[in-house]
Amino acid sequence: MAPQTPKSIANVYAVATAYPKHILRQDDVAAKAAHIFGHKPEYFRRMAKAYGNAGVERRHSCVPLDWYLEPHGWPERTALYEEHSIALLQEAAVACMGSVKVSADEIGATVVVSSTGIVTPSLDSLIQGPLSLKPTVQRLPIFGLGCAGGVIGLSRAAALASSMPGQWVLFLCVELCGLTFRASDDSKANLIGTAIFGDGAAAILVKASVGGNVQESAPVATINAWGEHTWPNSRAMMGWRVEEDGLGVVFSPDIPNAVRKELRPVTDAFLARNDLELENLDGVLCHPGGEKVLAALEGALDLSDDALIHARTVLRDRGNMSAVTVLAVLEQAIQSREKGHHLMTALGPGFTAGMALLNLL
Repeated sequence: MAPQTPKSIANVYAVATAYPKHILRQDDVAAKAAHIFGHKPEYFRRMAKAYGNAGVERRHSCVPLDWYLEPHGWPERTALYEEHSIALLQEAAVACMGSVKVSADEIGATVVVSSTGIVTPSLDSLIQGPLSLKPTVQRLPIFGLGCAGGVIGLSRAAALASSMPGQWVLFLCVELCGLTFRASDDSKANLIGTAIFGDGAAAILVKASVGGNVQESAPVATINAWGEHTWPNSRAMMGWRVEEDGLGVVFSPDIPNAVRKELRPVTDAFLARNDLELENLDGVLCHPGGEKVLAALEGALDLSDDALIHARTVLRDRGNMSAVTVLAVLEQAIQSREKGHHLMTALGPGFTAGMALLNLL
């Protein structure tokens, strides 16, 4: 049974991504990491297999590879975060709006998600000028959702669009994960970050039509439902620590096991609230946190070997870009002309699962 149609459907009209110019190839990253962690040769030899097992061949970075060899403090990291975030958001937004010929003065609201840096005024304000958005545009900045931010941020954009039918909502997401690397941190989590993290941005145009009447000619998807689940007492699973020289990554080694044991009941409950079961879906769009997490998702959701092909392609070519990654997976699915009801899901700090039901048209 298909999801019930709400009074005001949120339609997706365009998805676009943008990536910085520097390309990091996995063999080159592993070689640099061996130099950085050379003071602990036995430790690095034990951990070096992470580069081959990550499912990543290349990713993009807003800084060249040699940047990671030197120490950097908050002022430098923040300046780079602001500069490159604005540039990437502008590139993605212009491509997104241009693909459906929506002008800047037609945007009624923006939702901007990012968790890899912080600036005030926030990015949603700083991007107004470069995009020539109206001074009256409604703005919602969201920080701290981590990898779940792609799904939950899109859900917030859908909710906002549903509350103002007929007006365009521009959902923007940027993550510069590479800027969080700290050479002084010998933790396993920091080293794993060097094996998977990449930088990127995404833009999505959302608009609601009243009474299910889609007036525009070519939406690419509808967002039919959304939800989330935060497990109690799970704060230590994933997140950032604020350190003297930047953000310290928190990854629990228990994440894959938690996915295998805990995700299925939560997913089934979400689908049941929308009169669906996993067997009714035409596809699943998952955030590829890493190869181990993808394998855990396949087991938890009883997925076939090729069910997560778009997730693995994005992980291979772009790495884990935190919240941006699942939006790149959505873009891949649309470009591949996938159709039908899809579950979109991502896991982030909290420990939280973000979920949405999309119908790809």
